[in-house]
Amino acid sequence: MNGLEFTAGGRRWRADLTAPADLAIVLEFNGAQPSFFVATPASSEPLRIGGFTGSVANGASCNCAVHSLAPHCHGTHTECIGHVTRNPVTVASLTPVAPCVALVVSVRPEPFGAAAAAVPGRHAAADDLVIRRAALTVAASAWLAAPFTAVVIRTLPNGVDKRHRAYSGSPSPAPYFLPEVMQWLVERRIDSLVVDLPSLDRADDGGRLAAHRVYWGLPPGSDDAAQAARGEALVTELAYVPDAVADGLYLLDLQVPAFGADAAPSRPVLYPLQSIAGDAT
Repeated sequence: MNGLEFTAGGRRWRADLTAPADLAIVLEFNGAQPSFFVATPASSEPLRIGGFTGSVANGASCNCAVHSLAPHCHGTHTECIGHVTRNPVTVASLTPVAPCVALVVSVRPEPFGAAAAAVPGRHAAADDLVIRRAALTVAASAWLAAPFTAVVIRTLPNGVDKRHRAYSGSPSPAPYFLPEVMQWLVERRIDSLVVDLPSLDRADDGGRLAAHRVYWGLPPGSDDAAQAARGEALVTELAYVPDAVADGLYLLDLQVPAFGADAAPSRPVLYPLQSIAGDAT
């Protein structure tokens, strides 16, 4: 099968299944890795039980390894509302999800400026790089009439070093989203968000996680999943969107293993999408 045809928003679409674009960063256990919030890299070692060591190179009949990682900190991962609530919610309970129409947009973070002084607790600085609602609105303007329910955000510049960048060394080692951006996504009823940043929020924001809470429809400071207006929405962080993936519409296949946890390593895959009616969007 080379193509998939479906209806969305009252229109017919065709996805080209021969040209997948993988947005997941390969987690190289013995090589350079991306990291956020931790200094210890993800690791892998042979399973050892009694006299068995799971390494063919060391004489075993098969390879069997034990991998150690923190999904939120080591590479591409998908998280759910359980990330910020006291009552457990797992990605396994919310996935798998059906492939959906996704909009890929590129935005350039800009300095927060004087407005940073108004952030409670001074957990922001004028030179923090942030993404504003206006930037996302402009980037998405050509496709606002399309029936997308997922958004993939690529930040500029888009260096390939994002594949192994260590986000550390300061309270704000990466750009982050202002809550107003999440409000735009809520208004658009976006239920799957993929970003190439390690977190929606500032690394040190005093524990507010304001962008996360707005996205999930949680009141400020709430840790009760029952209060969430959008408890089924998903966020994928630390992805990488290659330059070859142009801004526009795609079919998103979000592949998430059945982890009984608030987050799991994941693999978002995009397929080129066209309107069968010939619409340019």
